[in-house]
Amino acid sequence: MTQPQTKTLATPDVDLVYDVRGPGDQPVLLMIGQPMSAEGFVALAEHFTDRTVVTYDPRGLGRSVRKDGRADHTPQDQALDLHRLIEELGGGPVDVFASSGGAVTALALVATYPGDVATLVAHEPPINAVLPDASAAERARARFHEAYQHGGSGAGMAAFIVMTSWQGEFTEEFFAQPLPDPAAFGMPSTDDGSRDDPLLSKNSWAITDYVPDAVALAAAPTRIVIAVGEESAGTYTARTAQGTAALLGQEPTVFPSHHGGFLGGEFGYAGKPKEFAAKLREVLEAR
Repeated sequence: MTQPQTKTLATPDVDLVYDVRGPGDQPVLLMIGQPMSAEGFVALAEHFTDRTVVTYDPRGLGRSVRKDGRADHTPQDQALDLHRLIEELGGGPVDVFASSGGAVTALALVATYPGDVATLVAHEPPINAVLPDASAAERARARFHEAYQHGGSGAGMAAFIVMTSWQGEFTEEFFAQPLPDPAAFGMPSTDDGSRDDPLLSKNSWAITDYVPDAVALAAAPTRIVIAVGEESAGTYTARTAQGTAALLGQEPTVFPSHHGGFLGGEFGYAGKPKEFAAKLREVLEAR
């Protein structure tokens, strides 16, 4: 595809940087993640040359510089940013593919600004409140955060991987495990001293603490599709996808690959972007 046009939307809170692929006169497909920024959607966007594809860096991440003096990431703030961005693009409704924490933000967007989105495909939103073991999930989150606080990013990420790959509910067997050695995951054991990682710190806890407004979502004109990766079965984000779908009275739609199934190989966690894009197109066109 042609190189994207990079633009900046200046708001009172953030200079929001976004990329536009396509001539701009085709239906808009907005791709959003959290804490991932725009570069994670390059492989997926390549399969939608017939659409105007817009990606962005959430406030405080990547190229989007905050002006509000805060470090926390909330679905409500990010939903406001997206509402402003959609207005800048010419107004809604647009189609949205949202991944992980971006899917939580997208649910907040639909609940608050129901006219902004025509179809939302929310892929594996990590929402603790929809789990039967919600309190244990919060405890598991605290576990990788504590590993990060004590040992740095390698220790925190290793514990995060163990949490997100655990099968089923978080039982005492899970908590009885020793914290993993970062080297077992090819990660450094050294500590650079920073503690502001958006994934491992408490800065994004508002994402996983979000409680979806089922009434507002049901009342919105948006067609909401909750998606889950076929390889994710039994894991934390597969279970949160199932719980969110049940809250909305539906079954999750199965997509190829895993939690990052749309990613190319440049991130070391390659999915199946071609197959993922074909499924996404099928879902978007089944209005």
